[in-house]
Amino acid sequence: QVQLVESGGGLVQAGGSLRLSCTASGSTLLINGMSWHRQAPGKQRELVATIGSGGSTNYADSVKGRFTISRDNAKNTVYLQMNRLKFEDTAVYYCYANRLLRDFWGQGTQVTVSS
Repeated sequence: QVQLVESGGGLVQAGGSLRLSCTASGSTLLINGMSWHRQAPGKQRELVATIGSGGSTNYADSVKGRFTISRDNAKNTVYLQMNRLKFEDTAVYYCYANRLLRDFWGQGTQVTVSS
């Protein structure tokens, strides 16, 4: 089993920045890809950014150039640096990890951007 705990969410004005963290515990060996997803009220959960075990990254078009995903394997932690936040970035952000073809999700952290 893998447990994921997110932190760093909060309320920020448009144009501001936040950094989310997700720390994995439990059976962290062989964790492969990790990613951040978000779900706004009334909308489906969507992929925000992914990072492979080797550090390769991908981003949703809506956040390219503003968000940066990174990981510290020694700390079993993945980060999401969010800059130039927009009102439409408001959502619950979830951390995801894949290990041996199993999916693991964190409990989510709320990000609210005021316009």
